[in-house]
Amino acid sequence: MYAERASRLNGAVVWTNTPTAPGPGRVLPDGCMDLLWHDGRLLVAGPDTRAHATGGSPGPWAGVRLYPGTAPALLGVPAHALRDRRVDLTDLWPAARVRRLTARVNAAPDPASGLEEAALSRAADTEPPDPLLRRVVTALDAGRTVAATADELGVSARQLHRRSLAAFGYGPKTLARVLRLQRALALARAGTSLAETAVRSGYADQAHLTRDVRELAGVAPGELLGRRG
Repeated sequence: MYAERASRLNGAVVWTNTPTAPGPGRVLPDGCMDLLWHDGRLLVAGPDTRAHATGGSPGPWAGVRLYPGTAPALLGVPAHALRDRRVDLTDLWPAARVRRLTARVNAAPDPASGLEEAALSRAADTEPPDPLLRRVVTALDAGRTVAATADELGVSARQLHRRSLAAFGYGPKTLARVLRLQRALALARAGTSLAETAVRSGYADQAHLTRDVRELAGVAPGELLGRRG
């Protein structure tokens, strides 16, 4: 069973998930990075460029999904170093520090709240993310091209690409594809037909949507959404 709520950390989401069926799951690219708790351990999920197959590990999970571009400041690691990876927090921070943090999270009323408090505490001790990054996400999520986004923000395409690698883990074109996928899935899950979803999400047509979903999610839209036909 999956549940989420808005976090007190700006733009973040706190979530919990207790798998109700055995076997692997599928986590889709969303432009975010997550601080994770599972079985008493702390981990980090880097930015995905394709669907990540979970191992079907038994027991509950908890996480804080950080708004795109905000995790590197909290973690002290550029996002591209964690692209398509799941790592123990001890791979990024000193072991003693992680042990103290893990003990705090495990002692919290629930791991999700403990993770949120840890993220809030870390955010208070670090420089805030570059506000330009949120503007990049807003522009690309609105369907603007990479070139138009760079012009709007007053940076060169090369500068935008370099800053995107560090902040999001990949270039702005990939981020735009990921955000478009998420827009399309939100519409389709709300009952919009795939043909209309494609048009409203910025795809050339339904075939374009299908190809992109296959490449990013690993399955066809109908299978992903549980639709027949």
